[in-house]
Amino acid sequence: MIDDVLVQDEVKRRIERDIAQRLAIHKATIGRLATAQASARLLGAPVLNRPLVLLAQGDSWFDYPLTGNGLPLVDTDVIAQLRRIGPMPPTILNLAHHGEAAVGMMSLEKQSRMIAALSDPSNWIDGKPDAILFSAGGNDIAGDQFCIFLDFNDGKTKGLNAQRFEGALGMVEACYRALFAMRDRVAPGVPILAHCYDFPIPNGAHPPCAGPWLKPSLDFCNWSTAAGTAIVKQALVAFRAMLARLAAEPANLFHLVETQGTLSAAEWANELHPNPAGFARIAKAVATALDTLPQPPARAEALAALAASAEASGAPPAKPAGARAPSGGKGRPKR
Repeated sequence: MIDDVLVQDEVKRRIERDIAQRLAIHKATIGRLATAQASARLLGAPVLNRPLVLLAQGDSWFDYPLTGNGLPLVDTDVIAQLRRIGPMPPTILNLAHHGEAAVGMMSLEKQSRMIAALSDPSNWIDGKPDAILFSAGGNDIAGDQFCIFLDFNDGKTKGLNAQRFEGALGMVEACYRALFAMRDRVAPGVPILAHCYDFPIPNGAHPPCAGPWLKPSLDFCNWSTAAGTAIVKQALVAFRAMLARLAAEPANLFHLVETQGTLSAAEWANELHPNPAGFARIAKAVATALDTLPQPPARAEALAALAASAEASGAPPAKPAGARAPSGGKGRPKR
């Protein structure tokens, strides 16, 4: 028991050190960008380095430190891939950590961390992020608790217990709504984008350090992998429908990134996570959704300068993935 507590304390300290290091690196990056932008304006030169500046909070889809199911130990998640897209990739303060459920992300401790980050002007070029990226809901369902939402297969039941699953989905929805309310208090007007995962194959595949997350519960409740694949898809379709309802409420300033149906079977590393190529596909969907957001004036100026430079060199104008044309304008993610 004492050993378990010590291990948990060390894990918590390691996470805190990791987040502190990310914050320090991010602040240094913002400081360089802000200094260059101020100098360019003073000299009457075009701003060439105004990326989107984003806050990310989430689970292992935003913080996956493995390559597929093993080495090398390097981030291959959506955020890592998004940072490589286009000639002017976004600058992202990533507070995500693998294993987090939505209820954990919106706990008192994690909300306080987000509020501190959002309230610190040294984290942002124009006082607040251009958008907030959110990846949450998967860990509230997957894992040993997945069996809670399954009926035992006695030849008469359908698999997913709608009543019990709707209860869990209601808690996840409450977390998203809590995020909207917190944003409205601390960073009003900042849009929030979230994805809806994709349809995995619950075949028991997992890295040595974690999982499996789905097949054990299916085995326990007497469901085959084929039937379990349909059950998991049903749950994710319901999850996506809940997010779509939230996105349909204009006051939420919430954009759903459509990711279901994106990945092939070969692009899954295990039951819950894509391989690096799969994460790259999801990141491109996020970049496309970011493309529809209004651009900060200095970023529009930087994009115009990039286009002019490309035209002068005779190359086709380069439009960064995840960046809209310099004219700006409002929009919603493409469905």
